[in-house]
Amino acid sequence: MVISKDVMSNAIAVIFPYRHNGTWVFDDERVGLMQEPFVSGIPEMIDILVKDISNLDEGFKLLFSGNPFPGYQAELIWLREEYNGHWYLWGEKKLEGWLCPALFKYFETQPNRIYCKAESLYR
Repeated sequence: MVISKDVMSNAIAVIFPYRHNGTWVFDDERVGLMQEPFVSGIPEMIDILVKDISNLDEGFKLLFSGNPFPGYQAELIWLREEYNGHWYLWGEKKLEGWLCPALFKYFETQPNRIYCKAESLYR
């Protein structure tokens, strides 16, 4: 499910990242994204989220929301805007990452917090 501009703010979105040429990317044809890369600190965050998932060659499921949900693994806190994207802090791990303008395919405005969880495709 993808969060659209008219969906309630407690919805959880799901994407399916995978590695392509050594980079974490995802496809979401519903919003016009193909091999959309994660960059600038986000790949390092993903590596931590997926450390206990096997069969990563096939990718994984990433759930995310602007609101907490049961079992979330990471809370990313908005820091600042840069180049039409937004920097977030994963305070627990002391990591910062930049989310590109594709963020607005899932949120009407940048959320102050993003909660996320990685799961195996075979769960």
